[in-house]
Amino acid sequence: MSEQSNETGEDRLIDPIASQPGYEETETRIALEGHPIHAMSVAFPIALSFCLLGADLLYWWTGDVFWARAALWAAGTAFFFGVLAGFSGAAELLLVSGIRSRAAAWTHAIIAVTLLSVLGANWGHRLYGYEAAVLPYGILLSGLGAVMVGFTGWHGGKLVFDYRLGTSKGN
Repeated sequence: MSEQSNETGEDRLIDPIASQPGYEETETRIALEGHPIHAMSVAFPIALSFCLLGADLLYWWTGDVFWARAALWAAGTAFFFGVLAGFSGAAELLLVSGIRSRAAAWTHAIIAVTLLSVLGANWGHRLYGYEAAVLPYGILLSGLGAVMVGFTGWHGGKLVFDYRLGTSKGN
């Protein structure tokens, strides 16, 4: 039996990117007291995206104008905080070579920018007539946004928890 046939699948697979300079540099550079700003700032757009969908569903169910107005504010605030989170995420992506070299980070970034586009379109759709904007397009955009938050969050969580990207190494 040859030596080559004794190798496991892991032994034969070599990640060509892992040999690039800076691949192991994954510690956050955009942080406050060692806490990554991007990880802290995504909580608001995530929560507000789900609040937006909830407000739309409650408006559809009750017909109460309060929920349509709440959805307008949730859409605008989710977009605004999403842009702020996007700036810190883009800075991490561009400044940290170990993050930048991984395809999963770019996938997360592309989905997140698409989500921001959906949130911005949803907010813009509501600006001039928030009550009439809910059905059908507002609620459809809110549902799409909630699904995209799930995909973006899953990819972002995978980057942090599986690859340890953007985390502090500690002392």
